[in-house]
Amino acid sequence: MAADTPPETTPRAATATAEPAAGSGTTVTAAPPGTAAPSGNGTPTAPAPAGGLTPDAIGFLDALAIGLNATSPAYSLAAVIGPLVALVGVHAPGVMLASFVPMLLIASAFHFLNRADPDCGTTFSWVTRALGPTTGWLGGWAIAMTGVLVVGSLADVAVGFGLLAVGADGLADNSLVREALTVLLILLMSWLCVRGTEVSARFQNVLVLLQVLCLVVFATVAVYRVYAGTGSLDAVRPAAEWLNPFGAGGSALTGGLLLGVFAYWGWESAVNLTEETKDSANAPGRAGIWSTVVLLATYVAVAFAVVAYAGTAYLAGRADSEEDVFAALAREVLGGWDWILLLAVATSALASTQTTIIPASRTALSMARRRALPAAFGHIDARRGTPGTSTWWVTGTAIVWYVVIHRISENALADSLTALSLLIAFYYALTGIACAVWYRRRLMRGPGPFLLLGAGPLVGSAMLIWLLAEAVADMADPGNASSSTAWFGLGAPLVIALFLAGAGVVLMLLRRATSAAFWRERPGVAPEVP
Repeated sequence: MAADTPPETTPRAATATAEPAAGSGTTVTAAPPGTAAPSGNGTPTAPAPAGGLTPDAIGFLDALAIGLNATSPAYSLAAVIGPLVALVGVHAPGVMLASFVPMLLIASAFHFLNRADPDCGTTFSWVTRALGPTTGWLGGWAIAMTGVLVVGSLADVAVGFGLLAVGADGLADNSLVREALTVLLILLMSWLCVRGTEVSARFQNVLVLLQVLCLVVFATVAVYRVYAGTGSLDAVRPAAEWLNPFGAGGSALTGGLLLGVFAYWGWESAVNLTEETKDSANAPGRAGIWSTVVLLATYVAVAFAVVAYAGTAYLAGRADSEEDVFAALAREVLGGWDWILLLAVATSALASTQTTIIPASRTALSMARRRALPAAFGHIDARRGTPGTSTWWVTGTAIVWYVVIHRISENALADSLTALSLLIAFYYALTGIACAVWYRRRLMRGPGPFLLLGAGPLVGSAMLIWLLAEAVADMADPGNASSSTAWFGLGAPLVIALFLAGAGVVLMLLRRATSAAFWRERPGVAPEVP
């Protein structure tokens, strides 16, 4: 293969398509895999799943908007900027730049793997093909659990900032009201997901434009007031040195990169819609890559504006406030127009509440079609072409998790979000490794294949594995948790992550004992191309 030639799309085996029952609102179950397509080494691999999802429902720009909204830029910035500045000071923009590197490398792996296998299960399907069914199942479980962990927190932030934006501060401080509205919001966003991918895309397009516009207004006003000398805090003029991620030292950089990875997480939602996107082999992967690039520009620009206007002491002093720091900054920068930034955070979390359901539900659907989960998770609404059963399963599990953890304490909810970073690093790293393994016979055909299919994904995976190890060591200390309380002698986030991992292993073993068909698949290699 020439250095500038992209990987060929893997031939997809034909499968039977289930016929929908008559009448509206009925459901169909995607047909089980048919004859396996041979891989490059002659080992049969699972074919593309049968149809059922609505093809060509959205285009590239729709996928890009969904990828951006899934990261929740305004909320992510609000959540990490205080802790990040507490760790690295004025070098926060540089750490955001450094965090972009592994994300871009993994996004590239998603792109090339999606070209070979446009499957809505993404990491689950690709890791199964390259590394085997057990590793693939665990990768799919990690994706499903990220949705369960974060959907409630995102909806809670959307409700809280939405109430603040309209001046209902008293209701925002009422725990019961906020919890009830959060549950209702999760149900509403899930209903929109089930209504149809086109409806979801239109809604996401509006939210991403509104969110970015609000952030641009905030950043512009903040920088203007810094240079005009009209700021109300200890303003610092921006400097190019802020882009140096190593300025604060190695240990600080490690913690900062963990926060940065969390801020970028979510762009792959665009790829989970691959079977519903026009030009499914190319557009979703490109949307994922461009999502990370747009996020880089947004994060660095807003980080410069926030650090310049507020100064490091103000932000570091509010590191424990997490997203609430943006509520305070909104008043400082915009005065009576503070609702603009509050609205940005609210719409950001609202959009991400919906888009975060997509990867978890599509992954569960893909797992069911490969018989890695019970067939019920493969049910697709015959009229709307959406995976209703898996969507409502994610919704119900996420609501139960949110209510239980929220009743324990706000800190426990923050700890469950911290545990999220371990799952993210795990399945992103698996995807990078799977890319290099799947395309291993093409790596020596030139610098292009070597860098794009092998070295790049492996470097991204190595960075994430290093961050994963550092995070586990950090989370083992209960003093580093939001709750500061030891759970079984360990920090709460690590216990939560270990609990979810253990539950996944148990469920996998139970499924294997009752239906071993999926575990008879064998890893393969990308087929040879002329």
